[in-house]
Amino acid sequence: MTGPPMSTCRRPFIRSLALASLALLAGCGRDAGTPAPLDPSALAVVSARPGVPREQLARAIDALFTDAAAGETRALLVEVDGRVVAERYGPGFDKGTRQLGWSLSKTVTGLMIGLLVSDGRLRLDESVPIPAWQRSGDPRGEITLRQLLQMRSGLRHVEQASPVYAADTVRMLFLDGRSDMAAYAEAQPLVAEPGRRFAYSSATSVILGDLAARVLTDSTDPLVRRQVVGDYLHTRLLQPLGMGSAVAEFDNAGTLAGSSLIHATARDWGRLGEFLRNGGAVKGAQILPHGWVEFMTRPSPAEPGYGAQLWLNHDRRDGGDRLLPGALPPGVFAALGHMGQYVIVSPRQGVTLVRLGHSTDEERRTVRARLAEILRLFPEREAD
Repeated sequence: MTGPPMSTCRRPFIRSLALASLALLAGCGRDAGTPAPLDPSALAVVSARPGVPREQLARAIDALFTDAAAGETRALLVEVDGRVVAERYGPGFDKGTRQLGWSLSKTVTGLMIGLLVSDGRLRLDESVPIPAWQRSGDPRGEITLRQLLQMRSGLRHVEQASPVYAADTVRMLFLDGRSDMAAYAEAQPLVAEPGRRFAYSSATSVILGDLAARVLTDSTDPLVRRQVVGDYLHTRLLQPLGMGSAVAEFDNAGTLAGSSLIHATARDWGRLGEFLRNGGAVKGAQILPHGWVEFMTRPSPAEPGYGAQLWLNHDRRDGGDRLLPGALPPGVFAALGHMGQYVIVSPRQGVTLVRLGHSTDEERRTVRARLAEILRLFPEREAD
């Protein structure tokens, strides 16, 4: 039996209903909780056997690149026991692109100072050889190398400010202090007793760069200072650990801008992390003195979240954010740089993780959460 003729006004409705039904049926093959298919290019950046579920790692990395709340990720490198298991770059960047490390440079400077200590040119618990501080009655003469490395010199310093040009870091690197950064940093008065208070300070790492020049040459000629420190840095540290792409900047006084201005590829920043993970050794050859990396990763007496030119994954006394959120194996540490540069090392997992990019303060909270998610994919090993 046939029904009455269908009215023309119902035909669009029936057609829309049919299309909607087809769309619904097409989606029935995937549960609501099942993630969308992963772009093959996102999977391709992960090696065939990364040691964890391959697609899960690829998704975690993809989220770091595609989540707008994380800002711009320009490079991501994951190494396990020195083997690259994942490597991805943003548009315009690749494995040959040198990228500015910003405060990753501080860690390089701290390693160079370790070599100078090993050579007997500097001593951790002695007053540092800065002539202006050695004048009779100057309390800065009590500042030790250990205190400088641990950011507890007591010197006045404003790392960040609003407006930005009011910060000592900006003034030292780019404004009135840029021609002689060390002179700017070393002219600051004490605002706290040396050793008592933690204050993160890019000026401190510039002072360390100046100390390297002072103990390696008696010359005040900027070209000589630059040459001797550059040669020492490359022949004693960067070349042995394989950072062939690294380029360090110096100011007009020949002082290494050891706080901020070292450039290297993501792979070479990864080599820095591996060097630290291996206690300052390369392929079994000890480059740094035994115990120096242990010193750098030991909590400062003034701030448990900081060691010596390295950040530690501990609760911070100053109330700042922990290095990485959530539960992670003990012993995680990192070199951190302005706008979201990270070299994270987890000895208990055998993992080195590099992220380079451009993210605001708020975006870096998301970056840290994403990096922690990646790190948590890897199993913790038994302690040695």
